Amino acid sequence: MANIIQITDFNTPELDIYARLSEVQLMRLYEPKPGLFIAESPKVIERALNAGYSPVSILVETKHIEGEAAPIITRCGNIPVYTADYDVLVNLTGFALTRGMLCAMYRPTLPTVEEICAKAGRIAILENVVNPTNVGAIFRSAAALNMDAVLLTKGCSDPLYRRALRVSMGTVFQIPWTFIENKNSVWPKDGIRLLKELGFKTAAMALDDNSVSIDNAVLMSEDKLAIILGTEGDGLATTTIANCDYTVKIPMSHDVDSLNVAAASAVAFWQLGK
Repeated sequence: MANIIQITDFNTPELDIYARLSEVQLMRLYEPKPGLFIAESPKVIERALNAGYSPVSILVETKHIEGEAAPIITRCGNIPVYTADYDVLVNLTGFALTRGMLCAMYRPTLPTVEEICAKAGRIAILENVVNPTNVGAIFRSAAALNMDAVLLTKGCSDPLYRRALRVSMGTVFQIPWTFIENKNSVWPKDGIRLLKELGFKTAAMALDDNSVSIDNAVLMSEDKLAIILGTEGDGLATTTIANCDYTVKIPMSHDVDSLNVAAASAVAFWQLGK
């Protein structure tokens, strides 16, 4: 049975995770163990639950308790469900709630790169993609367009940040992912070496005169391919490009020289995920 709690005191400590802690603070809440993240909207929360993520509490607009939020609340058992009218919740959180619902959830222990890649044929690597909107959009394209996994360097925005989750529509929970860098592994040198040890050819998406077209027959015939996308604006680091097996360019028209990294990812995944 749901544990519905009407909000009467904004300062209650149980609401800190929604109102007063930043996403970085939530992530580090239980260090060295994984912390928390906030999932927003019934669709995103549902996909997290389907993937086995564990809820801590829910914050929901009162009118949704017996409406769109009802199936989610039922699935979550007896966790606290904090509720108030829309204006109160916006005042509490400082932003408009998508479909009037937030859920605090435990972060998982991430798998290793080796576990992620064990059965993968096509993977995406994100190098220092700092915008959470772009990270979310890339995950959505990766899930939709035949990527088996996503790996991120430590300079990337976290895929479990609220904006990345919302833009991804919860597909972050539908495709395996992890960080390719840790205290014992530095990108690109160690990361690319590991990918090659795991049998992957590496394809750097870059504007380079020595590149091959994205529909190159040899490139497309590779059994295991890692598609590497760089940061907004500057693109991939020179050392990353130099260490890859292929440099790949998307043909352009009308004197356009490049695409946003999220748009480029969709084109690359569609072509190379065939």
